Amino acid sequence: MDIKLLEYLESFLTPRRLALYKKVLDKRTNHFTVAVEDVYQLHNTSAVIRSCDVFGVQNVHVIEEINAKRIDREIAMGAQKWVDINRYATTNECIKTLKEKGYQIVATTPHDDSKTLSDFDVNIPSAFFFGQEQQGLSEVVLNAADCKLHIPMVGFTESLNISVSAAIILQDVTSKLRATELNWELSEEEKLEKRMEWAKKIIKSHEQIIARYHHENM
Repeated sequence: MDIKLLEYLESFLTPRRLALYKKVLDKRTNHFTVAVEDVYQLHNTSAVIRSCDVFGVQNVHVIEEINAKRIDREIAMGAQKWVDINRYATTNECIKTLKEKGYQIVATTPHDDSKTLSDFDVNIPSAFFFGQEQQGLSEVVLNAADCKLHIPMVGFTESLNISVSAAIILQDVTSKLRATELNWELSEEEKLEKRMEWAKKIIKSHEQIIARYHHENM
C-alpha cells in the first residue's frame, strides 16, 4: 500500500466524507459474514446487502447455482459500493471457501432443533447462510452446517422474509460481538485497502489523478 498515494487521493475528498469513511471502517468486521443461496427475488438479495452495510459486515457471498443475480441498486441504496460481494457458481464452492477462511457454517432454519439467537456463541467466526424464499436452504448447506439457528416466533407464521431474518440476526449478533473483548475489527492493512478502494469509487477522475501523482513523483 502506497500511503502517500492514498493520502494524495484522499486530499480530493471533503473532510466530512473522509471522517465518515474512517468512522465506518472502525465498525466494520469480517468476524461474521453472510451467504445467500440462490435467492430468486432480486430485492431480497439487495436488501440483505444493505443490512450487511448497516450492521458493519464487510463481506457478502452470493451463490448463483440456479438463479443468476444482479444487484437491485434501488433496494441496496448504494450499499454494493461499500460491501464486498463475492460470487460463486456452486454452493459447495462457497462452503469450501468459507471453511478454509476459518468460518463455521451457520444454517438459518426454523427446523432441525436449531439454536435460538439467545443461545448463539458470538465468539466463533461465523458465516450465516440464508436460502430461497420458498424452499429455504439446500440439503448441501444443511448437511455441511456446523450450527443451525432460528429466530424465536410466537405467531401463526413460522418464517420471515430472508431480508428481514438477516437484519434481525445481524443486528443481534453484531451488537453482542462489539460488547466482547474479541479482536473483531478489520486489520489496519484491511482498513487501508478499503480506504483506497472507496476513494477510487467516489473520485470519478481517480485514474488521471493517480497518473499525475506517479508522474510528479518519478
